[in-house]
Amino acid sequence: MTDKPLLLVVACALVDADRRVLIAQRPESKSLAGLWEFPGGKLEAGETPEAALIRELDEELGIETKEACLAPLSFASHAYESIHLLMPLYVCRKWQGTPQAREHAALKWVRPQALRDYPMPPADEPLIAALCDLL
Repeated sequence: MTDKPLLLVVACALVDADRRVLIAQRPESKSLAGLWEFPGGKLEAGETPEAALIRELDEELGIETKEACLAPLSFASHAYESIHLLMPLYVCRKWQGTPQAREHAALKWVRPQALRDYPMPPADEPLIAALCDLL
């Protein structure tokens, strides 16, 4: 049992035709600044994880996708200092538009095996193995 509040966030591994994964660098204005993460964000009241992800991908990257294009792959459960984070990871291979760094410092397309070369938040790290197995 923990007294930390549970925070549900959703993340997406966008996979391009070359089987590369998009990662985004957290801006200086946010906690864990400079670390690389899978795009996504917090669910709003009444939102499903899929609806939140579609909204977040539009807000953060300027791309559109549909619920049918989101495939659940894995999840992370991680205790940070003040919260416990639960983060489902979806894979998306179909979207419209070109991803742009609207809220991140930078974006990068990376081969799954190279994801460990980029410093990531502790909750994102365990998701790399599932992506490597898939791709």
